[in-house]
Amino acid sequence: MHQSKDDLPVRIDTPDAVARRQPDFGDATDYGTLGAEHFTLTGGTDITPLLEGLEDDMCQSPHWGYVLDGQLTVTYTDSSEETDEGGDMFYWPPGHTVRADEDSDFVLFSPQHEHGEVIDHIEQQLSETP
Repeated sequence: MHQSKDDLPVRIDTPDAVARRQPDFGDATDYGTLGAEHFTLTGGTDITPLLEGLEDDMCQSPHWGYVLDGQLTVTYTDSSEETDEGGDMFYWPPGHTVRADEDSDFVLFSPQHEHGEVIDHIEQQLSETP
């Protein structure tokens, strides 16, 4: 699920401040501590090969985040895709992979334990790459 800033419902609108709020934007009930991450991917980067060996060969951590700039394609276990671009907020449930369609910067908030396991796996895959 992704949403452009302009599509978020405005709750406060004054000359000095605008607050937009989207309720029900993913559920973190069963997760512990969240980690905050900033990623920069070069256009054409596809992390799919680095996820091989994980369940369904996909990232199994949910993420809440914001695309600062660029464009990302997220592919889910059911083969559906969504495109997230600069200015979009998103929720990626477990069971996804990501490709940068162009140079991209984005921020993730993820369950620290679950995404830590994915990052460890990616580091292991990278250390085995010639």
